[in-house]
Amino acid sequence: MIVFSVAVLVELMRSSTSGGHVKCWERFAESATRLPDAPGLDLTVYFLGERERVEALSPHVRFVMLRPALATSALMSADGAEDISDLAPHHRRLAALLPRHDVWHLTHSFAYAATAVRLAHRAARNGARTPRLVASVHTDVPALASVYSRYLADRWLPGAHRRTGEFLSARAETLLRRRRDRLLGACEQVLVPTPAGGAELARTLGADRVALLRRGIDHRRFWPDPTARARLAREYGVPADRPLVLFAGRLDATKGVPLLAESVRRLRDRGTAVHLVMAGSGAEADPVRRVLGPDVTLLGTLPQERLAPVYAGCDVFAFPSRTETCGNVVAEAMASGLAVLLPEGARTTQWLASPGRDGIVVRRDDPRDWSDALGALVDQPRLLDAVRHRAAATARDTHPSWDRVLAEDLLPVWTAPAPSHRSRTRRVA
Repeated sequence: MIVFSVAVLVELMRSSTSGGHVKCWERFAESATRLPDAPGLDLTVYFLGERERVEALSPHVRFVMLRPALATSALMSADGAEDISDLAPHHRRLAALLPRHDVWHLTHSFAYAATAVRLAHRAARNGARTPRLVASVHTDVPALASVYSRYLADRWLPGAHRRTGEFLSARAETLLRRRRDRLLGACEQVLVPTPAGGAELARTLGADRVALLRRGIDHRRFWPDPTARARLAREYGVPADRPLVLFAGRLDATKGVPLLAESVRRLRDRGTAVHLVMAGSGAEADPVRRVLGPDVTLLGTLPQERLAPVYAGCDVFAFPSRTETCGNVVAEAMASGLAVLLPEGARTTQWLASPGRDGIVVRRDDPRDWSDALGALVDQPRLLDAVRHRAAATARDTHPSWDRVLAEDLLPVWTAPAPSHRSRTRRVA
């Protein structure tokens, strides 16, 4: 049987509370364990970890955690809500392990990706058999770097002129966008989560090198559970006598958290009984608590097994973020039977089959618009129930499973013949 070995490079720390990028590859790996033997896939997903270790999911699927060479821990905010990555120009341990694999799949633009591209270029110069380089885009790193550069300027240069922070922010975004495009340019295929993202990269890479990688949903984990509300009240003290608005993600400005908090405050000032539930941590946690007081419950970061009943126990999922490349939390909320509120033009709206019916799109990033949209739902129980019902139906009928995405989007890319050289495979008994 011909076996092709794939290395997926996820240069983020893996833990039970990791973000969507890490969870995405955990789900794909779980799906790979259910594949029949015919495809011949041997999959290794490389993460960062506190120590080097291997976690086998099956004889042909495993996680490998490697210690970062230059962790971003020192650049994190005081609450440590950001994902830890590795800024080293070269990761020696990964470089020793990569040659055993046939396909190198980049998912980021720091140490792991830089190491893989450098090794591939060296092999090509030396006339050696080269690996197949592919990539997928999961996070708009340049946009996030812009926000955090401004934060770091405030932290390290207290009292600095506003223009200094703006300059550093713009410079960081420009440099990281160039770096990302340079690394992606070394790949024969780049996978993106939305057609809009594909059109953007196609202008740089060419349309023939860009393809779609959807996100899946686990309907066994996320589903409308009528018993979840009582559990949410019992375990977290969330009031059960009023509509619950949920936010899940990092609590910072990149996700639109200040906008959401002000929108809920306006709604409460109008006399509408509504309560905000937030799952996640970040720099905006304390400001949100000061704005809303007893009208918000901050749950902190939760693992997925504890997050699923939180979704199902709420009524509305409000997600003002515009930095998502996909926003799998939106799919999880819809599968759990929540009405979702999303910004017009955001890539998260791809999850909606019928905007206005299975989810609400808010035109402007203005607290008045968001409070009006929230109020229109929570003040009209029949409308809220209808949107929730249609959201669950859309999730059930149109959102693919992780198994399907692996089979239809990833395997064809991993197994495709290399465009300019012979694909490397190894034969096992």
